[in-house]
Amino acid sequence: MEYINQKPKWPNFTWNHDALARRLAEVRFHQGLLLGRMKSLGFDLRSQAALNTAVSEVIKSSAIEGEFLDPNKVRSSVARHLGLETGGKVVAGRDVEGIVEVMTDATRRFREPLTATRLFAWHAALFPTGRSGITTITAGAWRTDERGPMRVLSGPMGRGKEHFQVPHAERVDTEMSRFLDWFNNEEGTDPVLKAGTAHFWFVTIHPFDDGNGRIARAIADMLLARADGIADRFYSMSSQIESERTEYYRQLEAQQRGDIDLTPWLQWFIECLDRSFDRAGASLEHVVYKGWVRHAIGTMSANERQRTVVERMMDRFQGYLNTSKYARMAKCSTDTALRDIRDLVEHGILVRNPGGGRSTSYRLASTGEVERIGDVEMVIDPA
Repeated sequence: MEYINQKPKWPNFTWNHDALARRLAEVRFHQGLLLGRMKSLGFDLRSQAALNTAVSEVIKSSAIEGEFLDPNKVRSSVARHLGLETGGKVVAGRDVEGIVEVMTDATRRFREPLTATRLFAWHAALFPTGRSGITTITAGAWRTDERGPMRVLSGPMGRGKEHFQVPHAERVDTEMSRFLDWFNNEEGTDPVLKAGTAHFWFVTIHPFDDGNGRIARAIADMLLARADGIADRFYSMSSQIESERTEYYRQLEAQQRGDIDLTPWLQWFIECLDRSFDRAGASLEHVVYKGWVRHAIGTMSANERQRTVVERMMDRFQGYLNTSKYARMAKCSTDTALRDIRDLVEHGILVRNPGGGRSTSYRLASTGEVERIGDVEMVIDPA
């Protein structure tokens, strides 16, 4: 089997501009709409949206590779790197700090050149012990293939299916020099197309013993930040890729087994990016909603018990609220719980569900039910 990196014209990639033009124009339009909505928000809401996106990007990029990180530790680390005070005081280990450092360096310094030295620093941050699991790897340097040619396999040990064979180690330095020259000097290519091309090209060279997928996605994010013209991220490509993980790997394998015409891969990349904007829109509405509720809580001079319970209800709360649940969460009597709940209902923050007696329950007011909480107007642009 001859793979794409073994083709005579590798890596002189081409694509069909006409086939991509319409979808690319639509994606750029949707990108502009999303960024426009973000600019209309206040600083606090934009910061919260950027924090949520960065946390999701770190968690999901690692999850694609089968590594599952503690969300609280990721949030704390990302908040600290972004200079925010909303991350909490959870201490993150090097496994979390490393990937956060890579992702934030790629996007906060997106205008700076990408160099081998910078990539080595990213890789060393991902593998500070020089190990991937229990396996010793070359950290902060190109792979050596001392255990033999690297292949991408799946299935049982010794009987795995080969999906792709990466370039031999002696080619990596030359391959990466060519890639970095193109990355830093290529002009005239739409940044979205360049992000898709760079992602595919880097992961196909596979220059490191491990961590190539995470670094490829950081590189793509760096170019998407250039496309946006801002360092703050308000959509997460990794989150969308993780939700389409099977198709992601199928598309990569098909292109790596194909030729240098990247049209099929770029078409999928563009459409996946567009779906990430839809996901970001839903996340944005939730951020705005939470900001709206918090403002209203402040306006009604809510007590600490009410603030605690409402915050819990906005994040991972199961079922409906009743007086006994409120009393447990707020550590108060049921009589105090009932008074607090009635106050929240009066101010429009909680809504009483149908039914009464022992089955009486409450939920947070939804954006479709009310247009105002207290004197705080709720506005979400439907565009």
